[in-house]
Amino acid sequence: MGGNQTFLGEFILLGFSNLPHLQGILFFLVLVMYVVTVMGNILIIVMVDPALQSPMYFFLRNVSFIEICFTLDTIPKMLANLLAAAKSISFADCAAQMFFFFFFFGCAECFLLAAMAYDRYVAICNPLRYSVVMNRRLCYKMLGGVWVIGIPVSLLQAAWIFSLPFCGPKEVNHFFCDAPLVLKLVCADTSLYEMQAVASTLLFLMFPFMLILVSYIRIITTIVRMSSAESRRKAFSTCSSHLIVVTLFYGSGSLVYLRPKSSYSPEAKKLLSLFYTVIVPMLNPIIYGLRNKEVKEALRRALGQKLFSQNL
Repeated sequence: MGGNQTFLGEFILLGFSNLPHLQGILFFLVLVMYVVTVMGNILIIVMVDPALQSPMYFFLRNVSFIEICFTLDTIPKMLANLLAAAKSISFADCAAQMFFFFFFFGCAECFLLAAMAYDRYVAICNPLRYSVVMNRRLCYKMLGGVWVIGIPVSLLQAAWIFSLPFCGPKEVNHFFCDAPLVLKLVCADTSLYEMQAVASTLLFLMFPFMLILVSYIRIITTIVRMSSAESRRKAFSTCSSHLIVVTLFYGSGSLVYLRPKSSYSPEAKKLLSLFYTVIVPMLNPIIYGLRNKEVKEALRRALGQKLFSQNL
């Protein structure tokens, strides 16, 4: 096996090279969605309004920051490869892309969504103590945990993969360095790594999902027990945006990574990956903007002030 081992200076991202007639259309569509994603999430981050100073929006701004970084890690390279003849990515860039996209930002978003679910749980199930429980100190502690907790495992997984020997063909049949596909290029026993990867997935993906699930079970139980229909409607409207985002995030990721390997063709998997790498980050600020009254009112006030200042 050692005789067949080669050092790979770069990988070839096949992407959608089997659909040459769609390269231009895909480039235009992805570029438009990327611009909308960046602009929408930046708008949420920079929007300063007294109505948007609650812990929920504190966490939402961090989700928007993650979405910008998440897409920045993959989409520019995908756009470049849609137009380039040589669809390559360097060894180091592939490792960095895998670390940030597949491990670090994904893990951070999972725990941020869990923190937002806990915030909604306190707001609906214990509203009288909300300002005491969700104080600034706790929010910063939770945020610090979100950003720190995934670093060791992310470094371990990315460094482990790229310390293994690669052999033979260097094509990755995707538009980004997808860890399972890169792992197929390794010419060594990867069973120990795969066991560790499953354990990490259960801990850093399923654990926050279980926290979200428990929070919403308590939330739904509390809403059902409310005496008036109006109270139930208002309570549900405060968490509906977050619930939709959680469903999109976990639903799209599960369709790609938690289904049996033979369930999808490589092309179908790439199309599903487009959904959670391009479409979901674009939808998040739209969902929070269109379904959240406070965000809409803040945006209306901000636009109104800008138009008024221009008229002066």
